[in-house]
Amino acid sequence: MYTLNQITKIINANALGHLHNDTIKHLLIDSRSTGQVSQTLFFAIDGKYHDGAKYISDLYKKGVRSFVVPKTYDLIDYHPEACFLLVDNVVQALQALATYHRSQFTGKILAITGSNGKTIVKDWLYQLLNKYYSLVRSPKSYNSQVGVPLSLWLLKEEHQLALIEAGISTVNEMEKLAKMITPSVGIITNINEPHDEGFTNRTE
Repeated sequence: MYTLNQITKIINANALGHLHNDTIKHLLIDSRSTGQVSQTLFFAIDGKYHDGAKYISDLYKKGVRSFVVPKTYDLIDYHPEACFLLVDNVVQALQALATYHRSQFTGKILAITGSNGKTIVKDWLYQLLNKYYSLVRSPKSYNSQVGVPLSLWLLKEEHQLALIEAGISTVNEMEKLAKMITPSVGIITNINEPHDEGFTNRTE
């Protein structure tokens, strides 16, 4: 795993506050689930219907001390023991960290995409292959622009093969996922109606 100082360089962030030496093992985007708080890094993601920065105070009270926040975040003085990594775009910072972590992985990655059937194909393959390989797979249906980075973060040195889902809803999304995953093998389950809305036609 990585120290906060290493992560600061990987995601090209400006660090403010207490830059501790704890190893980061857990990446968090949902304030409702926390693991070992001293080893957790929270990404305060802005969304259409939510603002991740609103949950920083609650997480701080629970013991989380490491946060990736937009450069516009202005409540740093209220959390004296915390370290804030300031970035232009929090999602892109999460993706950059995942891309770097994946680049250290020497095993094979099998990526699965398609309009539907991704999760069940991934789980079937896991059942078939886990007798022969040290495997890791995307949790649940973690296949989005933030789900894929969290899946890639699970890659460990002992794994020989990773089964990673990649989901898209519109143009330009797969380019970002492909850059992160850089798969050895790709599977397309199908392309049909669920993708019609976000694209001009099936060819696109």
